[in-house]
Amino acid sequence: MNCTKWITVLMISLVLGIYTQAQSAAAVFADAEKQTMLLLRETGKIRETKPELVSPRTLENGELKVVASRDWTSGFFPGVLWMLYEYTHKRNWEDSARKYTALIEKEKLNGGTHDMGFKVYCSFGTGYNITKDAQYKEVIIQSARTLSTRFNPVIGCIRSWDHSRDKWGFPVIIDNMMNLELLFAATRFTGDSSFYRIAVTHANTTMKNHFRSDYSSYHVVDYDTVTGQVVKKNTHQGYAHESAWARGQAWALYGYTMCYRETKDPKYLQQAEHVAAFILNHPNMPKDLVPYWDFNAPGIPNEPRDASAAAVIASGLYELSTFSKPNAKKYRNTADKIVQSLTQQYRSPIGENKGFILLHSTGSKPANSEVDVPLNYADYYYLEAMLRQRSGVRR
Repeated sequence: MNCTKWITVLMISLVLGIYTQAQSAAAVFADAEKQTMLLLRETGKIRETKPELVSPRTLENGELKVVASRDWTSGFFPGVLWMLYEYTHKRNWEDSARKYTALIEKEKLNGGTHDMGFKVYCSFGTGYNITKDAQYKEVIIQSARTLSTRFNPVIGCIRSWDHSRDKWGFPVIIDNMMNLELLFAATRFTGDSSFYRIAVTHANTTMKNHFRSDYSSYHVVDYDTVTGQVVKKNTHQGYAHESAWARGQAWALYGYTMCYRETKDPKYLQQAEHVAAFILNHPNMPKDLVPYWDFNAPGIPNEPRDASAAAVIASGLYELSTFSKPNAKKYRNTADKIVQSLTQQYRSPIGENKGFILLHSTGSKPANSEVDVPLNYADYYYLEAMLRQRSGVRR
């Protein structure tokens, strides 16, 4: 085949690949609309008698569980609504997104939680990135101020949990990396560098203390509030303290990729790539790239999967592919395979499961909580991955 013919074939293949991908996204979002309409109806029924419950989280014994705004997952459902609006530009999705986002606003003053990013940035932040609504910006700024009160300068981290004080004095969980995006946004909005300093200090301390030599992450690191020294390292939601809890590795990948986006500090890009290598090269990663709930779970291959971890990994890899030239193709192709697996094997049939999009996620296996069920954050990061598949980054 001469050079001209080879280039023509290559161009045709690329165009067909892009067209097929676009068709797939259109079908996924069409199905997601149908499911989410059902979820809105089911949620509305519950809110008629329990208006304090604002966001569908999961299924418990086949019944819809709707949570209050204080729940760490409350912001994901508004985020799903915003992403449906972003893709379709349909007014009904914007109206629903605004309604359910407004129900989260009081959390901007809730200083008893580190989950401000999950709750506020996934709802108000996603909405702001689409609409540029000035009111949403103010909610984000106030939420960042509230989150900042949990920062301990001696330790160099934001405190995660206030519960279980008999177990931990100052616990910091790897999930907390995801909440730093709120602080970076507040920095841009206000010019106040204190938010930025807290975010990078937390990221640096976490990078120093949370990771093993193979770049797997502990779930919880406990600190002494007087000396700032590490007291102990646990993996609370994983199989064992020295095991690699799948969603924790996903938070780390996504979190350090986001930190590189916001700072352009090469050490964050390097960390994200190290974490990606651990995940993608792990011998217990299944062929469909949807991980077991823990990479070291003892019953593999007869262990529950975690579609939520897979969705977070895919979304993180799409963004990471835009920053890493040597590995860009590898990261993108891997993310494509994860999305394909989730789309073909992990989606709910239309009209079932109260309207959730993905099945087979795992919340906390050690607590026998939310095992092999739909979870709203799986749906959120799945749709985000689908949107990033088109352009790499949405932010």
